[in-house]
Amino acid sequence: MTRLALKLTIIFVVLLQTYIYSQTFGFGCLGFTGGYAGYSHQKYQPDGLNEYIKIFNLNRKDSLTENLDSFGSANGFRVGLNFFRKKFSGVFVTAKGFYQFLDEKHQAIEKLSSGNVTTSYDVKLINWGLGFDLGTPIVSFLNWKIIDAALLYNQARFSSSQNFPGALTIVKNYESDSKFGYSVGTGIVIEILGEYITLEGLAAYSKLTIDEMKMDDGSKLVKNENSAEVMKNFIADGGFNAVVQLNIGIPL
Repeated sequence: MTRLALKLTIIFVVLLQTYIYSQTFGFGCLGFTGGYAGYSHQKYQPDGLNEYIKIFNLNRKDSLTENLDSFGSANGFRVGLNFFRKKFSGVFVTAKGFYQFLDEKHQAIEKLSSGNVTTSYDVKLINWGLGFDLGTPIVSFLNWKIIDAALLYNQARFSSSQNFPGALTIVKNYESDSKFGYSVGTGIVIEILGEYITLEGLAAYSKLTIDEMKMDDGSKLVKNENSAEVMKNFIADGGFNAVVQLNIGIPL
């Protein structure tokens, strides 16, 4: 912890000195680049998966001690680069890219005469994004992002595992093809140390659709346990997305 605190102190001092020098010599007049990292929360509508879960619970209604919950709310992290951020007269513009990884897990417990069976479902959402934002200062340290928009490249992964009495485990892993989506929203930027360290918040709608899920051998996820028909709407739509991130700016 002492070493970590020392490293953070050194980084802060270096950024502070850079900030002071930039005010004196005009560094950053061409704009800023830099990186960011933060926490992301995503709502989505996995209609196909939730219908599968509904039938799963119905088939075991007399033996389940813990039902399998429906999906639709994933959490994770976002890391990215601000390729360019520049303040003009009354506005600022940012061009950026990012990688986002989100996860949601649920499990069910079934009580049998031979022991308990635990079934776990796990959905992972992987997003790559390229976007921009356009904003304006409200006060000296607070900026409003009027619009924040991004083109998304989305993929989903789904795994199911069943743990049977006697240490027998069956695992099935599925992946989707990648599909394009988009995100449109608004937010704020709080300047902690000028444009060198900023805290950013985003509230947006993310378009997200995933059709079929398949295993490495080509087997596809079916609509439910009682059907051989392939599931076509694993995720029907996206929804609300909230991001809180810390930005580190480097003057150009």
